Amino acid sequence: MLVTGHTGFKGAWLTAWLKAMGAEVTGYSLEAPTTPNLFEEANVRDGIDSVSGDIRDLDRLRRTFAAKDPEVVFHLAAQSLVRAGYDDPVGTYSTNVMGTINVLEVIRQTESVRAAIVVTSDKCYDNGEWLWPYRENDRLGGRDPYASSKACTELVTDAYRFSFFRERRCGIATVRAGNVIGGGDWAANRLVPDLLRAFGEGTPALIRSPGSIRPWQFVLEPLRGYLALAQALVDGDGGLAGAWNFGPHDHDVRPVQWIADRLVENWGPEAAWKLEAPPDSKPEAFTLKLDSSKARTLLGWDPKVGLDTALEWIVEWHRGWIEHHERAADLVREQIERFESIHE
Repeated sequence: MLVTGHTGFKGAWLTAWLKAMGAEVTGYSLEAPTTPNLFEEANVRDGIDSVSGDIRDLDRLRRTFAAKDPEVVFHLAAQSLVRAGYDDPVGTYSTNVMGTINVLEVIRQTESVRAAIVVTSDKCYDNGEWLWPYRENDRLGGRDPYASSKACTELVTDAYRFSFFRERRCGIATVRAGNVIGGGDWAANRLVPDLLRAFGEGTPALIRSPGSIRPWQFVLEPLRGYLALAQALVDGDGGLAGAWNFGPHDHDVRPVQWIADRLVENWGPEAAWKLEAPPDSKPEAFTLKLDSSKARTLLGWDPKVGLDTALEWIVEWHRGWIEHHERAADLVREQIERFESIHE
């Protein structure tokens, strides 16, 4: 199978999990976006074929697919940050929209592919700031470049599915997760990494919008959904092609301040946060929830790791890494095994 974006946070966790399952994995991605990063710290490169490439490079994508003939494709490569979208809207659209078009075009030309999972975002919805959760058939939108690019990705994938895959045994699905958190994330301008980075430095973390409400979830939860959906598509259930939400239970949809306070408690007395000033000039959605009834009903997928547990595991992972950098791969493996044991 082939994973685009395997050097990113979610892509590295997915690749590590696929390796643990015994899968033959080819990764296609730019170099890891941060230093440090999970891909290198946890030696995810070991045991896979890692190709350095840009999804905007159609010829290189074609050559990679032709050499590997993958049966399953997980497309995670993207510009994945809201605030980076404001700083580089052209790069955000070219990567998230044209990059996805390139991936879909190569899939169309690769007969071996039987299932493709295109990862978008919970932010692809036209957010009316309402209190009830969004379903897969709600209106797409986006009032910042990142969110808009993900809505465009949904529309592009739907057009390719309808135009080119109705008579071919290849299921194409898009997946929309919540705010995914876990060990090994060092991205800038993302709440949990920003908090942990500040805690490790012994300085108060700066919080932009403590009242903003998000659907927080442990990284392996949506990945388990992606894997289950890919397997169902490979098994030939073409009716499952389409859009899917993989979000947390309602009680784990919490404001930013709640997350910050819990992480302070878990980290210890040297941890603290304070409100960022002056007010931020780059607006983001205030309230966002996902309805995952479709996944629960049709795939039997249901999140099992509660938010409190997820935050404990994250602190455990980062403290373990700080104390022994060389144990990063073991920490990943141990948490995957612990997670799997919950679902047996």
